[in-house]
Amino acid sequence: MMTVASDPLPFESALPDIAWPAPVSPRGMAVLSLLFQLERTERWPPELLRDFQRRQLERLVAHAASHVPYYRDRLMPLAGVEGEAFWQAWQRLPLLTRADVQGAGDDLLSRSIPEGHGELAEFFTSGSTGRPVRALRTELAQLYWNAVTVRDHLWHGRDLSGKLAAIRDSTPGKALYPQGRRLERWGFSTAEIFATGPCVTLNILTATEDQLAWLVRERPDYLITHPTILDRLLRASARTGTKPDGLKQILTISEVLPPGLRELCRQVWGLSIADTYSSREIGYLALQCPQAEHYHLQSETVLVEILDERGRPCAPGEVGRVVATPLHNLAMPLLRYELGDYAEVGEACGCGRGLPVVRRILGRRQNMLRLPDGGERWPLLSSSDIGRLLALTPIRRYQFVQTHLDRLEVRLETARQLDDDEARQVIEWTRAKFGAGLRIELTFPDVLAPTATGKFEDFVCLL
Repeated sequence: MMTVASDPLPFESALPDIAWPAPVSPRGMAVLSLLFQLERTERWPPELLRDFQRRQLERLVAHAASHVPYYRDRLMPLAGVEGEAFWQAWQRLPLLTRADVQGAGDDLLSRSIPEGHGELAEFFTSGSTGRPVRALRTELAQLYWNAVTVRDHLWHGRDLSGKLAAIRDSTPGKALYPQGRRLERWGFSTAEIFATGPCVTLNILTATEDQLAWLVRERPDYLITHPTILDRLLRASARTGTKPDGLKQILTISEVLPPGLRELCRQVWGLSIADTYSSREIGYLALQCPQAEHYHLQSETVLVEILDERGRPCAPGEVGRVVATPLHNLAMPLLRYELGDYAEVGEACGCGRGLPVVRRILGRRQNMLRLPDGGERWPLLSSSDIGRLLALTPIRRYQFVQTHLDRLEVRLETARQLDDDEARQVIEWTRAKFGAGLRIELTFPDVLAPTATGKFEDFVCLL
């Protein structure tokens, strides 16, 4: 059964003269029907999940082959193939890259949308890889997205009548400090099902100290934000002794959750983190297990493959490329879409869910540290690493940019100008962390800006 909050779920009645049991809106009923199924399918064994994924893939492939110009020749090897032979042919299908999506343009759009899939919505990815893409999503595909959002709330037993605070909006001039912005409901995914509490939002460009003051004043039950913002909030809270009261859980999104941030959150605020893994063009890929710190792939809505360098599925403990296929978006099918991310496969979970496990998400290959000998390694910055850096000098924000094989630029926003000794210590810390042979250059931009969607990468490789 679903995990629910101790208080009754506040269902939203669509009829003013009926209070209980609440007849929700037609869209809300559609999401509830999906949730009713997800409650059962998450307990299926992996073999059964895989079989039903294949059934949906066969329909998706048939539609793409008939109605999407880009796939007419590409999908010929899958024509009429069934059962285990389908999977063998599927794994030989070339991967779809972001560059492929850009180059294909309108040829990736379906020339016919089946009845019942609703209106189309156009959107653009953030372009954090440097290659932004345009995409289309059907109204039906959005309903699946909504269902997984609500699944996440129910898995983690959140009190939907509480107040949600969101520090994730980077729109210029919107949700500005000190007031921020106030909404009556948590968001569109829940609004047509539940009479949730309010949602208050604040622009991510707000200074960290002001973000913390805003949280103290608003007293939310839950906070949703990016890991880099949370890290700065926790350190400001530990430094000043200012702590928001009433928080029950932190939800993190959009960025890779760095090592040690969970423990820092427990130490400073006494709270757990619930992380999610999603992509704007795909939707949800994985939710954190409510009983552990690893993730469950959302197999009912997306096929996720984690592949080694030879294109074979990774075994538990192995790290590979993330390749995803959303199962229900017939407007713009993305078959075997390579996100550019890497993840580690995990063992089966003891919680009883058959949904495959991802132990950790490592981020994009483009942001690996390139070594002079041709090797690569993940430049993971642990919470203790960051703590030692921030103890050297009053750093507000930082970013490491590899510009050459032997050169690293350290971009710092600081409260004041560094003296020579502080600069030397930062350079020594950087060499100790990333490599003694690196040439280190310190730069001091006025502002280290995030991407258009508010993401911020602490390490960037330009090679």
